[in-house]
Amino acid sequence: MRRQKQKIVDERIINEIMNKSLICRLAFFDHEYPYIIPMNYGYKNEDLYFHCATEGKKIDLIKQNNKVCFEIEQEHEIIKSDTSCKWTTKYRSIIGYGKIEIISDNNEKIKGLDVIMQQHGKMENSYNKKNVDEIYILKLAISDISAKQSSNWE
Repeated sequence: MRRQKQKIVDERIINEIMNKSLICRLAFFDHEYPYIIPMNYGYKNEDLYFHCATEGKKIDLIKQNNKVCFEIEQEHEIIKSDTSCKWTTKYRSIIGYGKIEIISDNNEKIKGLDVIMQQHGKMENSYNKKNVDEIYILKLAISDISAKQSSNWE
């Protein structure tokens, strides 16, 4: 990281970012160019959980190479100025790497769905078996992570 003073090393703050954010952008290997998508997620025990259809481009890419990069931002705000080049952004973000596992067992899918739902504020959940049958849960085991905040963070 070029600006070391902006690096977040406090695990409490990193966990706050992971637990309070709602969208994670996943980047996959796709031959010549990366393929990136925003997804809802849940975070628990240093793993990220996502739900998706059982077929499609991301599933095909994971089967070819399950290594991914991810990005999460907790908050962001554009701070305006009268001078164009003095505009800045207030943010906290995380960049990380890991491997994704496709979960197809229904009991394990329900555990992953619970993590996702809790991330978004719903603690008590019930799921329709047909709906659970029709999805996969993706579990990303994080191998490396770095967190950063803008210099104007309070």
